[in-house]
Amino acid sequence: MTPRLIVGLGNPGETYRHTRHNLGFAVVEELARQKKVVFKKDARGDWEAAVWDGDRWLVKPLSYMNLSGPVVATCLETLGLGPELLLVVVDDLSLPVGKIRLRSRGSSGGHRGLASIERALGTQAYARLRCGIGPLPAGVRARDFVLARFREEEAEVVESMIRKAVEAIQYASQKGLAAAMSLFNSGSSEKV
Repeated sequence: MTPRLIVGLGNPGETYRHTRHNLGFAVVEELARQKKVVFKKDARGDWEAAVWDGDRWLVKPLSYMNLSGPVVATCLETLGLGPELLLVVVDDLSLPVGKIRLRSRGSSGGHRGLASIERALGTQAYARLRCGIGPLPAGVRARDFVLARFREEEAEVVESMIRKAVEAIQYASQKGLAAAMSLFNSGSSEKV
């Protein structure tokens, strides 16, 4: 399976722009920058989209994170695609900052954006690329942590993780999800 719809999850607006929870947006924005394509509001739904290589869609839902599911379902329906061609890019508290993990399916792991997508699609059988934002510091509420910005000392690791996530998406779109999982989940940081 090679993904054709890559959805980065986040919250719209400048308030949330550089927060941990908007890592999905950051990844698809970097991919768009590298491919020299621009996000535009799509008149057919509540999302911004950019098209690369003619049939690869980058999408940012304009609903809030916890309401991403209906937007993703409508986007798939509008484009005539099934969940097997979807790849969702999302932040993950259970992974340390800098680590990424590709999965072909799975539970939401408590992530409300993924839970919303699962409810809307009626399946867990869609790919996701989890990007680490953890660990959650002791005594800090998860909500406060994910809506905070990365610390200055994390900036270099975060930028490297975003580049690695973009590489993983491009590799999956060329060689398939299974090949990308094998390479990028092994911890390899080699350029492809």
